[in-house]
Amino acid sequence: MESNLQRTLLETVRGRTFDDFLFVPQLSVLERRDPATIDLRALLSEHITLQRPIVSANMDTVTRAPMAVVQAEEGGIGIIDRGFRPGDLAPQVREVEIVKRTQHGVITDPYTIAPTALVADAAEAMGRLGVGTLVVADGQRKLQGLLTERDIRFVDGATQVATRMTPLDRLVLHEGMLPLDEAQRIMVERKIKKLPVVDTDGRLLGLITAKDILKQRNLPFATRDRHGRLRVGAAIGAKGDYLERAAELIAAGVDVIVIDIAHGHSVVMAQALEAFRKRFGDVELVAGNVATAAGARFLAERGVNGIKVGIGPGGGCTTRLTTSFGVPQVQALVECRLGLGRDADRIPIIADGGVHRDGALVQALLFGGDTVMLGSAFAGTEETPGDVVHKSVLLPESQKVVKVPFKVLRGMASIEAVKDRLDVEEADVVDLQAMGAEGIEVSVPERGSVRPIIREMIKHVCSAISYGGAASLAELKQRFSADPAQYVVALSIAARRESYER
Repeated sequence: MESNLQRTLLETVRGRTFDDFLFVPQLSVLERRDPATIDLRALLSEHITLQRPIVSANMDTVTRAPMAVVQAEEGGIGIIDRGFRPGDLAPQVREVEIVKRTQHGVITDPYTIAPTALVADAAEAMGRLGVGTLVVADGQRKLQGLLTERDIRFVDGATQVATRMTPLDRLVLHEGMLPLDEAQRIMVERKIKKLPVVDTDGRLLGLITAKDILKQRNLPFATRDRHGRLRVGAAIGAKGDYLERAAELIAAGVDVIVIDIAHGHSVVMAQALEAFRKRFGDVELVAGNVATAAGARFLAERGVNGIKVGIGPGGGCTTRLTTSFGVPQVQALVECRLGLGRDADRIPIIADGGVHRDGALVQALLFGGDTVMLGSAFAGTEETPGDVVHKSVLLPESQKVVKVPFKVLRGMASIEAVKDRLDVEEADVVDLQAMGAEGIEVSVPERGSVRPIIREMIKHVCSAISYGGAASLAELKQRFSADPAQYVVALSIAARRESYER
């Protein structure tokens, strides 16, 4: 029965996208549209659950560490882009490390320094790593003390760390791992901010800080791993240094790898997936992009944990303009979900592209997406990479010219983005025009932090759940899947204008 309903839905959405539909309001069962009380959990991939169904796109003008941190703190996740020079693995790895070290339950790998090191070495390490405390340990990782910025302020750089650290006999320690609430009790009782954790032989197991406990409490919906660290993903290609890049990212603690190429239903992708699984086993893996039932099955049969769907709907993408190939995004989502068959409940879909308003985000989730990847929606925010440039803009009302701050947004297949990572794909052709770029570069007005933008999206998702007659996102998706016809209204040109043109 469900299969027939889904096939009927597929016929309804063929050749159409988000602005071609409205949803019919149902009897509301929610008394409050409070994001703190409504369950919005969603699967990013087979083994990773997000508290909020939002993913920031792996674009070099959208997601680096600052964006990924905020996304995870707000319940989603960021995918670090692969727009780095070939063979230069360290910059992307460093972005992942920054995210993983931003929050902790227990810091199982705190930065350490030897007691015989010099204060100058400690100061350099603190500056380079962006931390204010180093754990002092010997070659066998036996705890010797703690060293803070305050300990080395105004001190001769040639001084040994051992003479400036707070030594072991003056520290409050705990032997063996412990729950965070117990660590908090000890900190309050002993009036300390940092609690080193050691084994029975005094070897360092980890470090718990008051700052991290506060973050755990103040950000209850954050996307965290089992160690209490923020989750983050990273993208790789399908040729060149992709396996070496993946190895370094996995060693740095990345939670999910995304093999991201323009056409995921390809021999190139098949070869990459086979090589990846052979080398890395069951590491969490998302692949894309595809836009057809055959493409989704192709990836599922090759052992992916998640599928990225969308060929050409993104604001920075020109694939459809330059090649006339692609599938309208609503059709692509429904078709890919249907194409997964028995795997539809196991392998989540990331709806990538075409969301230009918050209402379309909800449509992407109901028509087949488990999460939604957004790029241009976050463009121009302070967490995006790149410098702010000021451009002269003529105000039509007053005819005055003012300087307005902008940031650049570019598709990852744009000429400039391809140029930056040309060798990553082992391209022999250096004439970028001849390669046929499939993306554009635009200037976006600078608009402050991304955090309120995410929170506004979440409020609108909660409102949609209320209008849809459900109490949670999962229930709304289930109700929609059980009977799409009670929700879906195909719009005429006039109805589309009435609904979406303001």
